Amino acid sequence: MATVAERPGAVPEQVRLAERRRRRRRSALRRHGIALLFMSPWIIGFSAFYVYPMAASLYFSFTRYDILSDPVWVGLSNYQFMFTGDGLFWQSVRNTLWIIAFLVPLQVAFGIGSAIVLTRVKRGLSLYRTIFFLPTMVPLVAAALGWLFLLNPAGPINRFLHLFHLPEPLWFYDPHWTKPGLLLLGLWMVGQTMILFLAALLDVPSHLYEAAEIEGAGPWQRFRHVTLPMISPVIFFSVVIGVINGFKYFTEAFVISQSGDQTGLDNPIGYPQDSLRFFTSHLYQQGFEAFHMGYAAALSWILFVVIMACTLVLIRGSRRWVHYQGGFR
Repeated sequence: MATVAERPGAVPEQVRLAERRRRRRRSALRRHGIALLFMSPWIIGFSAFYVYPMAASLYFSFTRYDILSDPVWVGLSNYQFMFTGDGLFWQSVRNTLWIIAFLVPLQVAFGIGSAIVLTRVKRGLSLYRTIFFLPTMVPLVAAALGWLFLLNPAGPINRFLHLFHLPEPLWFYDPHWTKPGLLLLGLWMVGQTMILFLAALLDVPSHLYEAAEIEGAGPWQRFRHVTLPMISPVIFFSVVIGVINGFKYFTEAFVISQSGDQTGLDNPIGYPQDSLRFFTSHLYQQGFEAFHMGYAAALSWILFVVIMACTLVLIRGSRRWVHYQGGFR
């Protein structure tokens, strides 16, 4: 008696398995093709507006390029000049690090303090939250011009200081007072950070405070051992975003330096005496005023690498002091 494999018209088992695998492969390819078809608008947009510009700027960073003529390959000359021949580069780095070192901690501290005050408000909480948050809705250019008026040597703030016979700084006309003036502007726009901390404070379980109070913990101990650990994820988020924004600090300083007393100055960026020249201001000047596009591309890649490195360091260091509810890290 003939076996199944020997019967006329019988299909071997291996052939059936191979055909089944081919059908599954075609079905998977069809599903992947449909998914790629629906994703294609995003893929095309991402490639055209992110991948290609990044690759092009990396190439231009190794060239001498001024838009009007073809790029000329110069290797590492742009990076070498940046670190050894461009004195304004180091001035912009110092100013940027200064604004990060002072503005970020002050914004976090002021945000926590104002949020704690608002948690104790019994009536009109919505009104106070709106008042604190409104400055963040003001366009940065308008805010910079408004504070340029307030901190004018003959402006309202100096008149107020004059009433109490206090020193009247020249603010944005004095290189020693320009960055403190920017700190005041930054603290005025701390409403968004305050809202985050307010939400975090309201989310702290009340039984933790009750348990700490029963154990004899005072106000500072409750804040130190209960409040800070519970809101540490929001502190971490605010620090990371603050550091990134600090490296990208541009609009306020640019508007104020351009709107200052420019008598006899050919290039007001960073006025006065380059005290308002931040890294992005220097990048803007090299790229869009001097048309040193190759050098500006090199500056942008250095900025990208530094931001990525600082972010990774902060994320790595957060394991020691950021505490999440449930013990997750």
